[in-house]
Amino acid sequence: MMDSREKILSRDALLERLAAHRQHGQRIVLANGWFDLLHAGHIRYLEGARREGDVLVVGVNSDASGRTLKGDRRPVLRARARAELVAALAAVDYVVIFDEPSVEALLAAIRPDVHARGTHESVPERKRAAEMGVRIAIVGGPKRHSTRDLLARLRKPSHG
Repeated sequence: MMDSREKILSRDALLERLAAHRQHGQRIVLANGWFDLLHAGHIRYLEGARREGDVLVVGVNSDASGRTLKGDRRPVLRARARAELVAALAAVDYVVIFDEPSVEALLAAIRPDVHARGTHESVPERKRAAEMGVRIAIVGGPKRHSTRDLLARLRKPSHG
């Protein structure tokens, strides 16, 4: 069994691995997110993404992009720790940390067959995906879990 940390690759190393998978006719799926406190919704999303192809790559936002988009109190966990948690999941083949505020540059570099998104999200990169011939798949079921809500509950003073 592969050590989950070995699944975390640089962008260049990932592209090399994906070229080998493509030579074997395997379909590549890209999913992405913050994964800042892993919860059941994340698991459903990534398992749903995996069902869309043969190899699942997960892009994890860097700490800097997290602060830019989510504020100074996020992320709770550092990017490397979040990447290790995601890499430990059986559905996930590879993890790459990306610095850009949007997944578009990673999408363009990887050129997956499918880009998986959760049901609650808009797909701002839909136009770019269509230009590259990448199919968008909405996966994971209804959004009933959120890191934002979990953090709010944890930060709320307890009375009792």
